[in-house]
Amino acid sequence: MRSRQPLPKLWLISDARNDAVLEQALRRLPRGSGFVFRHYHLSEAERRARFTALARIARARGQVAVLAGSAAEARRWSADGAYGAARRIAAGAATLRLITAHSLQELRGACRADAVLLSPVFPTRSHPGGKALGPLRFRLIAARSPAPVIALGGMNPNTAKRLKHARWAAIDGLSAANRLA
Repeated sequence: MRSRQPLPKLWLISDARNDAVLEQALRRLPRGSGFVFRHYHLSEAERRARFTALARIARARGQVAVLAGSAAEARRWSADGAYGAARRIAAGAATLRLITAHSLQELRGACRADAVLLSPVFPTRSHPGGKALGPLRFRLIAARSPAPVIALGGMNPNTAKRLKHARWAAIDGLSAANRLA
């Protein structure tokens, strides 16, 4: 994957709450975007079937389809990459590696990654009442990353403009019908 196209700037993240609109959301995303399939709420068989169906749509639209899980699991499922905590993403894996980080301390695993999803930048529905990094802390932590950083958490086209960061990802912020209009 890494040799075929550059790292996407825009990423849609799946979740149980946006499942009903994922097909439409993928069809609205621009060519060259990324899709991270999480869906932890499904059984393994249901999860694999849902990933296969959504990855087919994403790839037909020229998008990257990444699986939340280990690099080995991503390869078995024919995903374009793996997403998760640094400890689950093997260094040197022959797949796109996206790690999650929520602090400078967690950023240490970024040397294993092709990109880091740093969150939450802004308050989110995923973690109501949780402490957000805010734009300043986000920038300070992102500046220390050895890998490209993707902003996550409370992101939508408006907050992305406010943050002025090239790469961002969203669950709700890219799932509603008017989000890319």
